[in-house]
Amino acid sequence: MTMFSGINGFEFASRDEIENTQLARMKWSLRHAYDNVPFYRQAFDDRGVHPDDLHSLADLSKFPFTVKKDLRDNYPFGLFAVPREKLSRIHASSGTTGKPTVVGYTAQDIDVWAEVVARCIRVAGGHAGDLVHVAFGYGLFTGGLGAHYGAERCGCTVVPASGGATEAQIQLIQDFKPRIIMVTPSYMLSLADSFERKGIDPRSTSLEIGMHGAEPWTNEMRKEIEQRFDMTAVDFYGLSEVMGPGVGSEFAETQDGLTIWEDLFYPEVIDPETGEVLPDGEEGELVFTSLCKEAFPIVRYRTRDLTRLLPGSMSKMRRIARIYGRSDDMMIIRGVNVFPTQIEEIICREPRLTPHYFCEIRRPKAMDELTVVAEAKVDFSDDDSRLHLAAELKKHIKNLCGVTTKVDIREPGGIPRSVGKAKRVFDYRNLK
Repeated sequence: MTMFSGINGFEFASRDEIENTQLARMKWSLRHAYDNVPFYRQAFDDRGVHPDDLHSLADLSKFPFTVKKDLRDNYPFGLFAVPREKLSRIHASSGTTGKPTVVGYTAQDIDVWAEVVARCIRVAGGHAGDLVHVAFGYGLFTGGLGAHYGAERCGCTVVPASGGATEAQIQLIQDFKPRIIMVTPSYMLSLADSFERKGIDPRSTSLEIGMHGAEPWTNEMRKEIEQRFDMTAVDFYGLSEVMGPGVGSEFAETQDGLTIWEDLFYPEVIDPETGEVLPDGEEGELVFTSLCKEAFPIVRYRTRDLTRLLPGSMSKMRRIARIYGRSDDMMIIRGVNVFPTQIEEIICREPRLTPHYFCEIRRPKAMDELTVVAEAKVDFSDDDSRLHLAAELKKHIKNLCGVTTKVDIREPGGIPRSVGKAKRVFDYRNLK
């Protein structure tokens, strides 16, 4: 590597060093995209901008956005900036809502990716010699292999457990005694349930650090994980279009929001309606421009994640507040905007409920109807207790979210457990 060498330790660079590095790398990345990706050349030309027009970081706002539809429209390799023969690896989304989004990596890209994930592990409290249980899914999903390479780069011993096969996961954790687990937060709670069903106290395991990501989660869910496992749970962020896991991580000492590795991924927050760049501290949609990617440069990618940019704390690199939802996950119920994480926050605060839930939206007549499906704990699972809980939960949701819902409280085990990303919203309005 040349331009991107020496990133180890850069998380503690000064603000001037960070911004100077960002500008140099952004100029390279925009030129690389313009010269090698016909889509970007056309998009820049249509907008009347050229890579040479970037003189300051603020000039990035002149350039066009990239959205997920652009990736699908150029399926499979239309957005790659290098010949397919120079790729070391290809990843893709599941494509459950259309064509998959396909991303690729050169050997240098994978090297940088491994280093940023190693950086995440270090700031989460991990170090060389730790045993890491990776329960993110392997395969085309970036989670498993991204975490795996980063843990190896950090000098850790990796158990590539992948997702699912919960009984085997329990056995491996018991026998191998990992210190760190990397997994979605919803599946971490499924593991807690499974330990307890087997009569094993999750607090008795060897796990000390949980690195959780791939789905929005709340501080209430963090408290639940930490209490049930007697461990430190940190937020761990990434998305395949930008790199994969490793775009940012919390520091274990502060747990005060995700530090974005700004030397490699340039963040903006925009008004999701107007596209206007918002000042730091204001809530909006998170946008990323890659500063280092050879195979798949991305310019102003609209993530749909909703958050705000904050000053650095442990590092001079900026943080983002905990992502409270996605603009495309927002439920609009009779004119009221509701996010699944708002529902989750209420459920996780209720000690008589498990943290497992989902939402169903229907339109039986002219008006939308939201049903929240939650699950009672064993001691509160009789019919009368569940009816009482449903009435209370309905009232709390109305008070917090301003929307009237139906509530269905099921018996213990009545909600299917997630083995990967939890699906929280089922929208049946457009089904015939």
